[in-house]
Amino acid sequence: MTRPGPKTELAELHVHLGGSVDPAVMWEIAHAQGIRLPTKDYWKFVDMVTVDGARGKTFEEYLALFHWTELIQSSPLAIERSVYQTIAGAYRKNNITLLELRFNPMKRNRGGEQDLDQIMMAAVRGLDRASLEYPVRTGLIVCLDRTFDRRLNEILVDKAVLFSNRGVVGIDIAGPAARGFRYADYAATYRRARSEGLGLTVHAGEDEGPGSVREVLERLEPDRIGHGVRATEDDRTMEMLVERGAILEVCPTSNLNTGVLKGVEEMKRVFAALKAHRVRYTINTDGPEMLKTNIRGEVDFLVRHGIITPAEAQRANRTAFQASFVKD
Repeated sequence: MTRPGPKTELAELHVHLGGSVDPAVMWEIAHAQGIRLPTKDYWKFVDMVTVDGARGKTFEEYLALFHWTELIQSSPLAIERSVYQTIAGAYRKNNITLLELRFNPMKRNRGGEQDLDQIMMAAVRGLDRASLEYPVRTGLIVCLDRTFDRRLNEILVDKAVLFSNRGVVGIDIAGPAARGFRYADYAATYRRARSEGLGLTVHAGEDEGPGSVREVLERLEPDRIGHGVRATEDDRTMEMLVERGAILEVCPTSNLNTGVLKGVEEMKRVFAALKAHRVRYTINTDGPEMLKTNIRGEVDFLVRHGIITPAEAQRANRTAFQASFVKD
């Protein structure tokens, strides 16, 4: 069996809006809105919003890149264009026919200056326009943030529920580690979201160890876990993933460039453990433009280095279609 060919329809489930818009488009949006950038040199701007694999960045430096992309996307017009460009580009470049796109709308309303409902409606318009022009099934995932207080995150869930009949398909918890944050505090929040028909995913096992994955599985009972690669450090955690039926959204290039995984050999260890424990996973980019990658490039990298087989790449793609929160 061969790896997915150029005409194979692909699904991607873990893509952040802040890392998915072509820098040229971001440059145009910034200037159209009169945003004062720290440089007038386009190529320096590209370096500012992308990760060079040769240099890499720490996990904290990688998250800091989103400061500029989120600022540039902080208006209804910017959000609509960004969502549209991401979905359209995914189809044109990689024949992605199912895409889930996640973002935190509260990081696009400039601290309350912009109306949050307007930001949500703009995202929906971008999704609708792309879906009309291209044969792509799409859905939005609203990201809660580990640095936000409970009140703000509850508002985000309220918005996800409100727009669940307009394209929002799930919720996530993302962002940098924060003192006092506990996944367990969001158990009731996640139960409410599930009762409203939303899919549940959570970032865990990326910058934190396998304990974060266990806590998420026990307290939040998600359908999927973003990244989750650190779960492979503990056999019991891997067993829990299988028992709970949780699927990992693995992002290889992202994990290498941020130092979460230290190289090809460690990547081989991760995927060998997933195979040995029969943990299901999908392959994703995290942010294709920011990380200068795409879904086919991710698969090619894994197959070329003998990390997975072409058959396993095909299986991961089928799993993505099956595990999507986007329903027919």
